Amino acid sequence: MWAQIAFWVCAVGSVATGVAVFRVDSMARATFALLASFVFAAGTVLLLNLAYLGVLVVLMMIMEMVVMAIFMIMYMMNPAGLMPMTMVHNQKGSLAIAGGVFAVLAVAIFLIPWPTSGEPPPADPTRALGEALMGSKMLVMMVLGLCLFATMVATVVLAAHRGRYDRYGDRLDAKHPDDPVRGGLNR
Repeated sequence: MWAQIAFWVCAVGSVATGVAVFRVDSMARATFALLASFVFAAGTVLLLNLAYLGVLVVLMMIMEMVVMAIFMIMYMMNPAGLMPMTMVHNQKGSLAIAGGVFAVLAVAIFLIPWPTSGEPPPADPTRALGEALMGSKMLVMMVLGLCLFATMVATVVLAAHRGRYDRYGDRLDAKHPDDPVRGGLNR
């Protein structure tokens, strides 16, 4: 019963926040609405006992949307992408295409003979999915994922020419910060 309630909350939340992506009037709000939609979608994956994939979707989407928001704040002409703007272009054409695709998919649900399986579900669905997707290369992909993450962290660390606390020394005991550019609040 609780799983069904959680599923419907996630399903309705995902669709509602997905619609909000096109209804809000700024890029920043659309970004966070899209993030919420993906988090709700990940909730349905978690309800299927696919914890690894659900957490992966959440972490991946959070990082992607936060990076997108950071770039909006840095590079958009309007402040942080918060100025009103329309998020939909060619409204009639896109509505016709979306309606047509929805109709075709809805009809396909009822006309396609879906396969059934007489076998019981595996004891560990996440492992079974990993084996089905990657076969014997699953360990290689897990190690590769860790290497890519370590590479991203190392790149950020090496790109910063000084750390957060460098201004006050190694022990943070300097009375005045050693700012490379004068004129800040703490001259």
